[in-house]
Amino acid sequence: MGDAGEGLVDAEARIQERIEELQFEREQAHYRPVANPEQVRKLESLRLAHKELSRQLETSTHAARKQQLSAALADLERQMAQLRDQ
Repeated sequence: MGDAGEGLVDAEARIQERIEELQFEREQAHYRPVANPEQVRKLESLRLAHKELSRQLETSTHAARKQQLSAALADLERQMAQLRDQ
């Protein structure tokens, strides 16, 4: 029974990741194309870091760690917005 529950959790995680990817792609469609490859690389790196920290936030149970992760996510979002506006 435990294995079936793990499969369901894994499936939900994959679905959530796909939803986040689609949302990111939709957001990117609203921004002008970036001609600078370095900027594209930085944005992709920040997006991947955001995805990993979001995953950690979902699984974290300690309140202080959740607060740290939330602050880190907010900072990543700020950096991503800053790069997009350049």
